[in-house]
Amino acid sequence: MKKKINVRLVGIAVIAVLATVIGITILYYNLFQRQVRADLSVSAKLLKDTLYFESVNIDTDDIDLSTDIEELRVTWVAEDGTVLYDNDASAEFLTNHNDRPEIQEAFTDGVGEAIRKSDTMNKNTFYYAIRLDNGTVLRVATDAQSLLSVFVSVAPVITLIILIIITVCVVISHLLTKQLLKPIEVMVSNLENSDYESPYKELDPLFEMLRSQHTDVLAAAKVRQDFTANVSHELKTPLTAISGYAELLEGGMVGEEKRNHFYQEIRKNADRLLALINDIIKLSELDRVEHGMVFEKIDLYEVAHECVNELSVSAKLKDVTIAIEGKESPVHGNKELIKELIENLIQNAVRYNNPGGKVLVSVNIIDNSTCLTVKDNGIGIPAVDQQRVFERFYRVDKSRSKATGGTGLGLAIVKHIVEIHDAKIELDSVPGVGTTISVLF
Repeated sequence: MKKKINVRLVGIAVIAVLATVIGITILYYNLFQRQVRADLSVSAKLLKDTLYFESVNIDTDDIDLSTDIEELRVTWVAEDGTVLYDNDASAEFLTNHNDRPEIQEAFTDGVGEAIRKSDTMNKNTFYYAIRLDNGTVLRVATDAQSLLSVFVSVAPVITLIILIIITVCVVISHLLTKQLLKPIEVMVSNLENSDYESPYKELDPLFEMLRSQHTDVLAAAKVRQDFTANVSHELKTPLTAISGYAELLEGGMVGEEKRNHFYQEIRKNADRLLALINDIIKLSELDRVEHGMVFEKIDLYEVAHECVNELSVSAKLKDVTIAIEGKESPVHGNKELIKELIENLIQNAVRYNNPGGKVLVSVNIIDNSTCLTVKDNGIGIPAVDQQRVFERFYRVDKSRSKATGGTGLGLAIVKHIVEIHDAKIELDSVPGVGTTISVLF
C-alpha cells in the first residue's frame, strides 16, 4: 500500500510539472508572438515615417538598410506586386509578391500580417505589411524560433527540474505516506482496546467497522473452536461406550442374561451417534447454502399439521399428547427448513416433558405477523439458562438430554433457520410449569 501511494504521488507530481511546463511554454510563446508582431508594427511605422519610401521614383541604390537594422528584413513592393527594394536580396531577382497574403491584405485593409513556417530552418518568419501614402506596400519580417524549437531548447532544463522534483517528491511522499498510515496502523493495533479513540473523526466509521469485524472474527473463531471441541467430546462418548460393550461381548465376558442389555446399549449409543452426525451435517448445510436457499409461498399451518401427525406416535410412546390449533397462514420461506424447525421444537417439547404431559402447537396472526407457537407443560428452563439454550451443544439438564436422546443441537438449528428467514424467536419458560417458544415470521 505504501509503495502504491508513493508511486501515485510521484506520478501526480510528474504530471503536474509536465502540464505546468507545457502550459507556461505555450503561454510564453503566445506572448512572444504577440510581442514580435508589436515590434514589427512599430518598425514598419518608423520606416514609413522616414524619407526612404516617400516616392517610387527614388533611386533604390540610395536605400541601404542592411547594416542599420539587423535581423529585420525590409521589402518594398509596388502596386503591381513588383519588388522595388529588399535589404536582404537584389530586387530584380525576386518574384512578384502580389500573391503574398500579407501584401494582399495590406493593399486591401491598409495593414497585413502573416506567419510562415520554415521546415528546414525549424523557425517561423513573421511578416507585417503596411500600405504607404503613395499606394506602395512596405513589409518588414523577422525570424523567430518555432514552438517545437523552444521546447527542444529548454528540454535539458525541464528534464533537470523534473528529476529534482521527482527526488523531492519521493522523499516527501515517503514521509507523507508514513504520516498518513501511522494513525491507521496504531488504530489497527488497538482494535481490542475499548478505550482507544481514532485520531481523526473521518476514521471513526472505519475504526468501528474494523473493530466490529475483528470482534466478529474472534467470536466466530471461538465458536468454531468450541464447536470442534464439543463435537469431539459428544462423538467420543457414544463411540467409547460402543467400543467398550463390543469388546466385552467379543471377549465372552458377558453372561447370556446381560447380552440383550449390552446390545440395547450399543444400539442406543449408535442411534445417538447417528443423531449427532445428522444434526452436525444439517448445521453444516445451513452454513453453506444460506444465501442460495429457494423460498416460496407455503402454508405454515399445513406444514405444522403434517409435523404433528408424524410425531404423535413417538410422543404417545412417552405418554405425551400433541394437539394443534390455528388456521391457514401463508408465509414466504423454505418448506424443508420450516418443517425442520417445527419438528425440532416439538421434539424438544416432548423430550423435556413429564409423563402425561401435553404439547400445543398453534399458528395464528399476531400484529400482522404469522406466529408459530409450541407450548408444553414440561420441566421448564431456569432463567439463567434461557439466554444460552440456543447455543450449540448447550444443555440445561445434561443427564436428561442424553437419556432422552438429545444432541444439544436442536435449538441451535432452530435459531439458524429463524435467522435465514429473517424471523424472530421468543422464549418464555418457568421451571416446573412449562415452556413456550414463539417464532414470528
